[in-house]
Amino acid sequence: MAGRDGGARTEAIRIPPLNLEGSLGFPAGEAAGLVLFAHGSGSSRFSPRNNAVGGALRQAGLATLLFDLLSETEARDRGNVFDIELLAGRLLAATAWARTFEGTRKLALGYFGASTGAAAALVAAAQPGSEIRAVVSRGGRPDLAGKALDKVRAPTLLIVGGADTDVLALNRAALRALRCEARIEIVPGATHLFEEPGALEAVVDLARRWFLDHLGGRMRA
Repeated sequence: MAGRDGGARTEAIRIPPLNLEGSLGFPAGEAAGLVLFAHGSGSSRFSPRNNAVGGALRQAGLATLLFDLLSETEARDRGNVFDIELLAGRLLAATAWARTFEGTRKLALGYFGASTGAAAALVAAAQPGSEIRAVVSRGGRPDLAGKALDKVRAPTLLIVGGADTDVLALNRAALRALRCEARIEIVPGATHLFEEPGALEAVVDLARRWFLDHLGGRMRA
C-alpha cells in the first residue's frame, strides 16, 4: 500500500528476518539521505510526533523509515520495551535492510530516536564501522546507552523540553559522556511529549537542520 502527499510518497514495507512492519517515505525529488526512526516505549511506527517529524524531513528532501522495533507479541512484554540491546539490534537489522533496498542503499544514513529509542539509536550508532552520519534524540534517554556513549562518532543532537527536568538532567550527563560532535537544545517550557503550543514545531526545525547539515541537502521553502 502506498500513499502520496504533495509529491512525496510512502510505502508499506516489512523488514526481515522478523517481518517487522514499517513505512518507507520518499521526498518529491531525489533524496539527500535516509533517516531511520527508533520510537520510544509504548509507541510504534504510528507515533504522531515521529510522523510529524518524518513529514517535515520528507518535505526537506530526506527519505524516512518508521518501523515497529517489536512484534505485537513482543511489545506486550514490558521487559522487551526497555531492552536497549534488543531494540538496537532491530535498528541495525533495519539499517542492513536499507542497504539492500534499491531506493535507499546509496543514501547517507541518520537515526532519530525518541525516549528509549534514543538509547537504542546511540548503541546502534556506536557499533564498529557504523555508517551513521547523524543522530537526533527527542526527549530521549541517552543515559541508557551506557558505555556505548563514548564510542559514538556520529554528530549527535539532544533535544529536551525545558520543563522535563529529570530527563534534562540525564541528557546533560549523557552529553558530557559523548566524545563526538554533540549539542543539547532545550525547548523552553516543553514537557516530555512536547505537547505545548509550538514545542513540536521547534523539535521539527532543530531535527531538520541537523540532518540537512550532516546528511546533505538544503532547506526547502
